[in-house]
Amino acid sequence: MRWWSLANFVSNAGTWMQLTVQNLLVLQITGSAAATGLSVSVQAAPALLISLAGGAAVDRWPRKLTAMVSQALLGTVALVTAVLVATDRLDLTVLLALAAVTGTIATVDGPACALLGNDLVRPEDVPSAIGVGSLVHSAGRLAGTACAGVAVGFLGTGAAYAANGLSFLFVASVVPFLKPVAGAAGRVAAVPDRRKAREGGDMTVREGLAFFARRPRLVALAGITGISAVFGRHYGLTLAVLVTGPLAGDAGSFGAVSTALAVGGIVGAVLGARLRKPSVRLVGALAAAGGLLQAVAGLSPSLAVLLVLVLPMAVVESVSDTAGTTVLQTDPPAHLRGRVLGVWGSISTGWGLAGPPALGLLMECAGARGALVAGGLIIAGAIGTGHLLRQRSTPTPIRPLRTEELRPALETAA
Repeated sequence: MRWWSLANFVSNAGTWMQLTVQNLLVLQITGSAAATGLSVSVQAAPALLISLAGGAAVDRWPRKLTAMVSQALLGTVALVTAVLVATDRLDLTVLLALAAVTGTIATVDGPACALLGNDLVRPEDVPSAIGVGSLVHSAGRLAGTACAGVAVGFLGTGAAYAANGLSFLFVASVVPFLKPVAGAAGRVAAVPDRRKAREGGDMTVREGLAFFARRPRLVALAGITGISAVFGRHYGLTLAVLVTGPLAGDAGSFGAVSTALAVGGIVGAVLGARLRKPSVRLVGALAAAGGLLQAVAGLSPSLAVLLVLVLPMAVVESVSDTAGTTVLQTDPPAHLRGRVLGVWGSISTGWGLAGPPALGLLMECAGARGALVAGGLIIAGAIGTGHLLRQRSTPTPIRPLRTEELRPALETAA
């Protein structure tokens, strides 16, 4: 697990180096902001359309081999992009094609690597492993963003792609040496399911989708996460407008807010790693609390007050994410987890694409403060309403009386 965490830190740092300069590269090639958005959409489209098939592949193929090959392929694509940038042979068509290939490989790589990390620890330690993964992701993001500016400044844009490619190859070289623990969840029922997959063909995709739809916990988790993703969390957009607009701040002020968000995310990851048996109810309570904090933050009279509120917002969001990810990766049977993650990939991509336009429209109508307040109240109100409806529809269980409770009545009757 230590080696896997180190590999993921290196990979996340490389990924964020590339993401930091990707939009800049598209602008350099085309000079068009619309083309920048198009490249992002092309890379996200495979996750929306074929994540189900990618999850089925993860359930069907050996997990270590799948993760190793997918990481090596992602590294190859990044290195090819770096060579094309260095030789000045990268145009928009080739860039979009490479983005589509990257997105397609990621539909397999994402669930494979997530579930492989869980196989390295005992089942009761999976929540901690997911928390460590969240912490590594946050640290890699900070390191990669910082290194991107240095690399581009001294070596050019292609250096970020080259660094990302090497980081993927580093992960691929580590995977063969990882040893899943005895009794790891990912090893249960793997062989019977692979036989079933060969016999059933694409039935495996439908089986994962049917399981997700029949599982109220997962449907509720999707609803909670979706409404939070659409009306909250896009703090890079909403808080940037709030700081530079009503609060009359500058780029340095927003930098302080971003730092508070990053620190809160790291603290939340550490706290989330201590969860043993998170539930959907906990995820909903944390998401509702985050929505209320967001609404209060929208009313902040000054930057100082906003900074005080932003830190707990980030902590609550990070713990909620860790708890939700744990439920998602441990609730399904081991032989269905890849397909369930594939369903989740399609759903989450959908609300990821719908969120920014919806929030942007809300900001146009109500301003930055109104968007934060309204969005936070919508999140808390929807989750609270869902909880009340769930309580009403759930019948009160009847507890059978024990013998010692029946004895006095029987003696009286006698």
